[in-house]
Order: sequence, then C-alpha cells, then structure tokens
Amino acid sequence: MIAEAVYEELKIKLSQIVPDFELAYKAELAAEINRLKGEKNAVILGHNYMEPALFHSVPDYTGDSLELSRKAAQTDRDIIVFCGVEFMAETAKILNPEKTVLLPAAKAGCSLAESITAEDVRRLKARYPGVPVVTYINTYADVKAESDVCCTSGNAAAVVESLKTDTVIFLPDEYLAGNVAQETGKHIIFPTKKPVGSANGNHLDYQMIGWHGRCEVHDKFTVPDINRIRQQFPDVVVLAHPECSPEVVAAADFAGSTARMINYVENTAAPRYLLLTECAMGDNIAAANPQKEMLRLCSVRCPHMNQITLEETRDALRYNRYQIEVPEAVRLRAKQALERMLMIG
Repeated sequence: MIAEAVYEELKIKLSQIVPDFELAYKAELAAEINRLKGEKNAVILGHNYMEPALFHSVPDYTGDSLELSRKAAQTDRDIIVFCGVEFMAETAKILNPEKTVLLPAAKAGCSLAESITAEDVRRLKARYPGVPVVTYINTYADVKAESDVCCTSGNAAAVVESLKTDTVIFLPDEYLAGNVAQETGKHIIFPTKKPVGSANGNHLDYQMIGWHGRCEVHDKFTVPDINRIRQQFPDVVVLAHPECSPEVVAAADFAGSTARMINYVENTAAPRYLLLTECAMGDNIAAANPQKEMLRLCSVRCPHMNQITLEETRDALRYNRYQIEVPEAVRLRAKQALERMLMIG
C-alpha cells in the first residue's frame, strides 16, 4: 500500500517525463528506502542533479551544495545518506564527524574535484605567499584543508568580496573564476599558462589567481548553441550555470546557482525556458512547474551524478555502505574553511 501511494505521487509529478512502468518499479524501491530510513534514523540529502524518480521520492531535503551543506550541519539523525557526489558526502562528514555518512556509490567523482590536489594548492600558496585561498566546494577534503574559505556557485562573489583584499587565489573552476572576476571587477591570471605582457612574469596586473579545472557537463554548452535556439524560439529565456564559460554566461539572460535558477523559473512569467545545466535538473524543474515550457537543448547527464540510483541508495541503507571517512587532521582544517563559508551565506 505504501508503494502504491508513492507511485501515485510520482505519477502526478512525472507522468510526462518518466514512463509509467518505470515509475511503478521505482515506487517500490522508494517505498523500501523510506522504510529503511525510518528504521535506521537516517536523513537523505538529494542534490538538484539527481534523476527525477529519486529526487521526488526519498530525499528529506533537496537543494544545491550550499543548502545541503547547511542541512548536513544541522541534522540530528544518526546516518546521513548523501545522494550526490563524493566531495558533497565528504562535506557532510567534515561537518558531522560523529555521524555515519553514506555515499550510494563506490565512486561518484567530479571533474572539478579531480582537477586539483592539495599539493597544487601548497605550490600556489608558496608562489603567492599571504594571498588568501578561496576554494570552490567542488573539491576534496584535503584541498579544502589548504584553503582559507570555501564557496559555492551561489555565494562565490560574496565570499571573494568578504576578504577585502586586492588579490585572491580562486580554485579550481576556470569558468567560475572568470565569471566571479567579471562580477567583482577583479582581473585574473592563470599561473599554469605562460604570462602575457611580461618577459619574466613579474609586475603582472592581477587581482585573482585561477586554475584550469572545468565541469565536464557545463563545458559542453556554447554560444552558437544559444544563438540557434534563439533563432527558433525568439522569446526563450536562457538560464546558465556559472560553471559555464564567461562567453555563455554573457549570452544568457540569467546566470546563477541551481537554487537561483529554480527560483527564477518559479517566479518569472516567461513563455519558455532553456536551462544550460545538468539535464536531470531540467527534468526536475519541469516536473515541479508543469505549466511552464522547458526546452531541451540536449541531454547532458553528469556521469558521476548518474552513479547515484534508487537501487544504490537502498543498498547503502541495507548494508551501511559506502562509508565516508576524512582524516581528523584534514577534517579540522577543512571544517574551518567550510564554517567561514556558511557564516557568509
């Protein structure tokens, strides 16, 4: 009976997005997950990029990295199941060392997190002594531990401006760094590239030092894509994630974090929307706003987020797997950077 109730709820939300036979199967899984969640005093956090049947059935909280970081810091449950990727589950463990944190996949990585190491950060700090390090939350714990403060796409500019310093090291997303530099009026250099305009690399005009990490999903969107869509649908409102290139962000009508994109669609009366971000989130927004037309530029699915399924989430609770651990020395230093981020908002 519980599975039937879940099925009816999913059918109302997702009948235009997910085939009915798939909904019936996934409702059974969701019902079992919800039962296990209650038995084990667990909370499930679901990122906006989760596939629709999971997103709309089992999470206690959904949101972007910033919102879920807040929820992770506040929970009183014994177990945290993080339906996201590994760095997100690490963040939950950093903020809740006494709790069991489970990631429903043996490996759910991130192209941004893989693009930089703690040793890379240490080398940058040695090259630019005294310059504060802002690290995007899409990094692993040991990188956060080398940072002064973390940020998300939703508060990156506010974090940079809060430092009240002329020069900032901003890691590792090349595109987000460029977009934040434009928003805050700061210049930017990338030390891994040969300096331009200086024979010896000295006396460079810079205020923000970046890195060359990119999100493999948002890197796929281009300005010609937007132009072609506008030719066919002149009244479309284009929303871009700040992990898209600065050129794409400039060509869009609105740029913001996943939470801000959701809020924009919910509160704006545009005739149709195009979201330049992970495609599962587009499906989730379409399900929550059936009266609004969502265009599909393409189906760009994050291969790492796609590792998190209802089956894996069930088994995470069944078998208490895969547990996230962070060495205490790393955790304490990373926690400082995260807490500074949460204080800024």
